[in-house]
Amino acid sequence: MAVKYVDIKKFNKILLVYNQNSGKQFFAAMLAKINEIISRLKGYLGAKKVELRTLKRFEEIEEIAAYAAKEDFDWVIIAGGDGTIRALIEKLNRQKHVPYISIFPAGTVNLVAKELLMSSDPEKWFKRITKGVETPVYLGIANNKVFLTVASIGFDSLVVDNVSETEKLLFNKFAYVLQGTELIRKELLFNDWRYKFQVRLNDEEEWLDASSVIIGKSRYYAGRYNLFDHASLSTPLLHAAIFTGNTRNDFIRYAACIALEALSSDKTILLRTAKKIEVRCSTKNFAAELDGDAVTTAPLKAEILPLPISFIA
Repeated sequence: MAVKYVDIKKFNKILLVYNQNSGKQFFAAMLAKINEIISRLKGYLGAKKVELRTLKRFEEIEEIAAYAAKEDFDWVIIAGGDGTIRALIEKLNRQKHVPYISIFPAGTVNLVAKELLMSSDPEKWFKRITKGVETPVYLGIANNKVFLTVASIGFDSLVVDNVSETEKLLFNKFAYVLQGTELIRKELLFNDWRYKFQVRLNDEEEWLDASSVIIGKSRYYAGRYNLFDHASLSTPLLHAAIFTGNTRNDFIRYAACIALEALSSDKTILLRTAKKIEVRCSTKNFAAELDGDAVTTAPLKAEILPLPISFIA
C-alpha cells in the first residue's frame, strides 16, 4: 500500500480533546504534556487555528462531537484511552462529520496508539505527527456502536462490566486482574462456567457453541498481547477467537494461551475470520464490551463499516 501524506499546515481548524479522567496518571504531569502539545501545534500551525477542549465528564463527548461538526474542524486530536477514542469517533460518525483523527495516548488502555506507534512523549509525538502520514482505519460496528480494536462477550466482558471507573483510576490495568480473579472464585470455584453462547460467521447456517468470544479488529488485546497476527486497523476484516471449554481448568489454560500469545496451540479455541459475526447468549442482556468498555449486550452483531476513516499517525 502506497503511503499517503497530508499537509497539516493547510488545516484551518484543529481541535484537541483531552479527557482529564483517562487512565491512572498524575494530573499535573499529563496536563503539562497536553500544554506542550498545544504550544508546539500553535507554534507550527498558528495560534488561532488550534483549540483545546477538556473533557471533564464522559457525558460531554456528545456535546463536543456536535461542536466539532458544527464548526467543521479539519482535524480532531484525541488525548485519552481507547474508550475515549471509541466514544468520540462514534459520536462524530453519528454527526456524519469524521475529520482527520489523531491520538495522544493518555488512557488506561491504549491499543490504538500502540498499533499506530504513537508515543506518549510530546516531542516524539509532535515530530511524528508533523510528517502527516495518512492511515486508513476501518471501524467495526457492533449493535450500532463503533469499535476500533476489540469486541468481546463472555468471561472477558463480564470482568470489564464489573470494574468501576473508580477502580480503573486507582488500580489501572491491575483492576482487571483483581476482578478476573474474583470472577473465577465466584463463578468457577465449585461449578463449570454457566453461560452459553452461540456464534455464527458471515450468515452461515451453522452456529458454533462457545463459552466466550473475543473479536479482534486490531492485533492487540488487553494492553500488550498480540492475539491476532494478521489483524490490522487498516484491514476490513474481523478475527474471532471462539473459546469452547467451560471448566475452571479450561479458563486457566485460556489465560495462559493469551499471555503466551499462543491461541492456535489449543484445539478448543477456534480461530476464524469474517466480515460479519453474530453472537447470541443463553442469558438475556449479557454484557458485551467494545474497546474496553461494557457498552452493549447480547445478542451481538459485529460488522465492518465499508469505508475507512483517515488517521494522521
